Amino acid sequence: MIQNNANHNSRNRKFSQRSQSDKFYSVEFMANGLPYLFQFKIWNTPSNQMFIMVKESSDIMKNLKEEKSFNMKYYSSTLEYPLELKTKLDYITKEKEGRFKNHYLVGLKILPD
Repeated sequence: MIQNNANHNSRNRKFSQRSQSDKFYSVEFMANGLPYLFQFKIWNTPSNQMFIMVKESSDIMKNLKEEKSFNMKYYSSTLEYPLELKTKLDYITKEKEGRFKNHYLVGLKILPD
């Protein structure tokens, strides 16, 4: 089992060094004080920056602040299991009109090991 964890950590490092934006389709994490997991679809900017969309009324919004870090599980169509990676919230921008009115775009930046 220890060997398996070592292989898992090695794969995490290799995988996190590649361009993540086209590898992951969703992410999940917990926030302090809330009793459940939050799962979000991962979106990408034209410059391949990953972000999630969060409803303004979501319980998790009070826990999201720029520069705050979370341990997040990333799901990929190319891996058999999710990867848990330390992630910083890079930016939080409110959409004021259009399809995602009253949602926040929350930029994700995977931190190095």
